[in-house]
Parts: sequence; structure tokens; C-alpha cells
Amino acid sequence: MREGKQEGTTILGIKGKDYVVLAADKQSTYGPMKYSRMERKIHPIADYIALAGSGLVGDIQILVRFLENRVASMEIELGEKPSPESITKYLSLILNANKYFPYWVGIIIGGYKNAPYLASIDSTGSVTDNKHYVVEGSGMPYAAAVIEDRYKEGIKLEDAIALAIRAVEASRKLDIYSGGDEPGIDVAIVDKDGVKLLGEKEIAAYKR
Repeated sequence: MREGKQEGTTILGIKGKDYVVLAADKQSTYGPMKYSRMERKIHPIADYIALAGSGLVGDIQILVRFLENRVASMEIELGEKPSPESITKYLSLILNANKYFPYWVGIIIGGYKNAPYLASIDSTGSVTDNKHYVVEGSGMPYAAAVIEDRYKEGIKLEDAIALAIRAVEASRKLDIYSGGDEPGIDVAIVDKDGVKLLGEKEIAAYKR
């Protein structure tokens, strides 16, 4: 694996009837060293799509720029906003085309256009978009166990936010590559009103 600043991390998404919640820890590493404890891992790429990324920070940043430009160009070409599904397919093609010299990333995309959309994409471009929740990163076993135990179909938005935070918090405690300064978690809501990143005080209130 290439050396570089890494987000060996915990990212996740939960999809409800009319929303997607994305959550991530805030720690990045450089080999065995904690590089940053305030890393942002959730990136809006349009006013209705957000991306959570794990892996090499530089690779994630480049892919975010690609997708921002792709959304803008497709909106001009189509005369309307491209669907989150089409943006996911575009990213899948990029990753698959470079699989022999890969981008070292795990990606979760959450979007809303007429309906909520949630997908995870690995570094070879493989897409999973038929689940109510997805988890990626080094903290996946811990976060996935929490969600699997507590997720219920039809979960309300407030409960999904609380569950996402609880799951990432479990990884922050148990996974050495997940962490960050308190509250140590980023959360984004994607729904018909767009992308909203929760503030630190809002997140801290859920952790009480």
C-alpha cells in the first residue's frame, strides 16, 4: 500500500424512509502515528449528495473534486440534477478503470433526489446499494455490530442519528485507528432539504 496520510477509520450510512444519515470519526493516521484528530471525512459534493471516505486522504480529496465537477457538468448536459445513482456509477467506473493502480479508498455515498439513496463502493469499483445501512473502514466490525443489534426497519431520523453516533463511538473506543477530539464524530443528514452537517453541540447532545 502507498505511504501517505490515511483515514483508517470508521464511516457509515443509515437509510430511512425519507433520509440518509452519514457518520464518521475524525482521526487520521500516518503509519502508526496519529496525524490529525480533527479530520473531516464527510464531504458534500452537491447540495443533495454527500460522500464519506476512508483510506488515503489525498485519494479521497481527488475523487471529491472529480465528483463535484462531474455533478456540475452533468447538470449542464442534462438540464437537471443527475441522480445519486448515476454519480455512484461514474465513481465506480473511475475506480474499476484504475484497479491495477488503485485509489486506496472505501466510499459511502448518501443522496436524495425524489427518494433517499445509500451506496458503498470499494477500491475496485464494486457497488453495494441495496442495504438499509453500510459500514466501512478499520472500525467496521465494532460499528456494524452495534447497528445490527439495534437497527429496526422504519427507524425515525432522530433514532438513526443516535444509532449512528453510538456505532461510531463504539469504534472510537475499540479501534486504534478510529478516534478524534471530542465530540470526535461528524454527522450529516441528507434529505429533501439537502445536505446538513450537524454542529459539535448537536452531536454532543446525542452523546449524553
